[in-house]
Parts: sequence; C-alpha cells; structure tokens
Amino acid sequence: MNPEFDLTQGPLAPTREPLAYGVLAAVCLAALMLPLTFVGVAVATPAIGRELGGSPLALSWTTNAFMLTFGSVLMAAGTLADEFGRKRLFSLGVALFGLTSLALVFVPSLLWLNLLRGVQGLAGAAALAGGSAALAQAFDGPGRTRAFSLLGTTFGVGLAFGPILAGVLVEHAGWRGIFLSGALIGGLSLGFGVPRMLESTDPEARGVDWPGTLSFTLALVLLTWGILQAPQSGWSSPWVVLLLLGALLALWLFIVVERRAARPMLDLSLFRYARFVGVQVLPIATCYCYVVLLILLPIRFIGVEGYSAIDAGMLMIALSAPMLVVPFAAGWLHRWFSAGNLSSLGLVVAAGGLFWLSRVGPGQAPIERVWPLLVIGLGSGLPWGLMDGLSVSVVPKERAGMASGIFSTTRVAGEGIALALVVALLAGLVQHALGTVAGPAESVMLAARQLAGGDLAASVASLPALQPQALQQAYAEAFSQLLQVLMIITLLAAAVVRVALHEPRHPGPRSTDQRNSKNS
Repeated sequence: MNPEFDLTQGPLAPTREPLAYGVLAAVCLAALMLPLTFVGVAVATPAIGRELGGSPLALSWTTNAFMLTFGSVLMAAGTLADEFGRKRLFSLGVALFGLTSLALVFVPSLLWLNLLRGVQGLAGAAALAGGSAALAQAFDGPGRTRAFSLLGTTFGVGLAFGPILAGVLVEHAGWRGIFLSGALIGGLSLGFGVPRMLESTDPEARGVDWPGTLSFTLALVLLTWGILQAPQSGWSSPWVVLLLLGALLALWLFIVVERRAARPMLDLSLFRYARFVGVQVLPIATCYCYVVLLILLPIRFIGVEGYSAIDAGMLMIALSAPMLVVPFAAGWLHRWFSAGNLSSLGLVVAAGGLFWLSRVGPGQAPIERVWPLLVIGLGSGLPWGLMDGLSVSVVPKERAGMASGIFSTTRVAGEGIALALVVALLAGLVQHALGTVAGPAESVMLAARQLAGGDLAASVASLPALQPQALQQAYAEAFSQLLQVLMIITLLAAAVVRVALHEPRHPGPRSTDQRNSKNS
C-alpha cells in the first residue's frame, strides 16, 4: 500500500489533508449526537412520563439504559475497531445510532423506548471508539492534539447548548423531536464525512475479550439495577440484596478472568501506579459535582418547580457553558501549575458552588441559581480539561492505549452508577422529609419516588392530603441535603487527587516533552 494513503503510517502527507479534515468533520458531527441525546432526554423526561406513563423506576431507565450499554462495551468496541476497521465500525455505529433515533420518534410505549435507548448506547460506543481510533490515525503530532481538542470542544458545545435546544424542541415539536435531531445529525455525518474516510486496521489486533466483556457488563447491569430498585423495594429486600450480591459475584468473575487472560481487556497491574489511580478519580468526581446535575436539575426545574422546558434549558446553560472555555484555560495554566493542583482546586471550587446552590431555596429568582451554577461549571471545567491527557501520560507509553480505554470506561460506567446512587439517595431523602406526613407508609414511599423522578402531579395524587407547595418544600429540603452530600464527595475526591497527582513545583512553563518524560 502507498504510505501516502496508509492511515497506519506516520505523519499526514499534504495530499491527504483534505481527507483527514473530512474524518474530523465526520467524527465531530457524530460526537455532537451523544451529549445532545444525553442531556436532551433529561429535559424531556417529564414530558415522556406524561405521554407514556411509567413508574419512576421505569423512567429512570431512559437515561440509565443508554449509559449502561455505552459504558460496558466501550473497551470491546475499541478492540473491534482495531480488528475489523475503524471506518467500518464508526460507520456502523453512526448508522445504527441514527436508525434507533428515528425509531425512537415512533415508540408506542416506555418499554420500547428503554430498549431502544440500550441499543442506542451500543451504537454510541461503536461510533465513539471507531471515530476516535480513526482520528488518531488520520492526524499525527500537533495536528492530532488539535483534532482531539476540537473533538472535546464539540462535546462541550453539545453539553452547553443541548439543554436549550432540547427545551425548544420539547416546547414546539414534542420530546420526540430530540431523537429526530439525533437522526438528522447522524445522517449528516454519514453523508458528508464517512465517504472521505480511509479504512485502517491494526494487524496485531488481539480480538475481543468476550469473557471479560460479558462479566463486566453483567456486573454493571446488576449493580445499577439493584441501586435503582432499592428505593422501591428497600435496601434490605431479598431482591435488592440478590442483585447486589450478583453484581459482586460478576465483578469477582471479571477480575479472575482478567488475571488469567493472556491479553486481558483490563490490565489490573496499571492500578499499581498511584497517579493512574488518581486520574481515575477525576471522572468519578466530575460525575458527582457536574454530570448528575445535568440530569437532575432539568427534572427539578420542569417536573417539580413548573419551569417551561425552554426556561429550564436557559438555566442549564449557566452550568454547562463554562465547558466551552475552562478546559482550554486549564490546558494553558498547566504550563505553570501541576495537573494535580489545578484539578484539586477545580473540585474545591465546584464543591463551593454545590454548597452555595444548596442554600438557594424554592421560590427565589432564577438569577439566584445562575451564580452557583456558574461556579460549579467553572470548577468542574478545570479537571475536565486535563483528565483526558492525563489518562495516557501517567503510565508507560506502551500502555497508553489500554489506559485510555480504561479511563473512558471509568468515566461512562461511573456516570451510570453515580446517577443511580444519587437518584436513590434523593428518593430516600424526600421520603425522610415526608416521614411525618399522616398516611400509609406505602403512599409516602411512592410519593417520594415520584417526586424524585420529577412527577409532582402524581405525588399529589398519592398524598392528596398535602398541598403541592408542601411537597415542593419537602423536595427542596431533600435536594439541599443531597447537594451537601455531593459537596462532601467532591471535597474527598479533591484531597485524593491532590495527593495522588502531586508533582514538584515548576518555576516556569513546561514543554509537552518535559511533562511526558516525567510522567512516563
């Protein structure tokens, strides 16, 4: 093969640059689909519940089904991309994502919606893994860094403007319009970018570690299911205990399989590096101080406080807009300050914003929420802008690929688990706030789950003796307590990151080569 057209070879030849930018356009368009459907579904959840019905547990799967399948197969998808072709897997993932988005426009029930959301998560993992691998092959050196920076910016744009776009679509086209927009973006990516991509494979690809993939997926599904089921059945119920024990058994099986595999999907020896462990804490920390709010706040604003979808989307911009700027600033500041210091500082700032937001009571003007949301977004943006690069710089270079896959899986799987835990905790806190209400315990428990899911009307029907204002006050009290718990988790993560990613102070700007040589 002519090296000029071989994506597995070195730097880009000048005649291949238009093709490389075509790859970049295709991958960025595809990347725009993911945050839009992620945050968009959160904005649409109250409308979905009104039209399709369903219990709070069933409605929570509209988000969790996507995150579970996405996170559990991401590492396997990367291996498939290397073995069967990056372009091929990317094209398949985008096409399947677009088709499932189109099918979601016509779903007749919540069950079908949740099943298709699971398929959409599989498609998203294939698109991201194949697209990232293709992008890494299409660019080299500084060009690769800029390409992946633009990819990260695309995610930021989706997170920043996804809520308001989703709000406009819900108000004027209904919640199904969100999925239609995903299908249209997928079609643009396939039609414009994919024809400009060249195929590439890894001749030394090792094949998919199916035992590891299946045991890891089973552990994630059982753990998330058990956490979500707990508010409904109780943490001590036999069903919940069985699910959680099954998750532990599946996790043990996964560890045994990976230790014995000749070429494991997850090299457990990487966790001997303290800095590698510290990097894994970063996406987990941002889950609790930032990502869960992308889901919970629209549900609160729309379902409990009665904001319109557009007004809720406008408020959410205060939280997500800093992601357009702060990650770039973090990369610039890293020339003078260590990643550990910057990341821990950002988490402390985010924790301060969480505490500030917890002090804003119901009925206050929207502007009172804007400032703490901005602080949370600003603080979260510092580790967000550094952790992708850190994920591959804190291990030996020959293990960078696996480290990146582990980091991506930790991020996505951690988001699903964090969301399930936080929703379960919120339901428990709401139930505690309603504990003195006269009425059957089962009715109080049901009303708490309905409130936590953003269905104020249903909770009023479950507890007709209470006025809506009383239920809103109980929810606000519980949400304030939840924010303070998230603040504590974020502060603990900041301390771990500060210790694990500690570096000696550098007197001046550091070059990339200096940083890499130190971290390798």
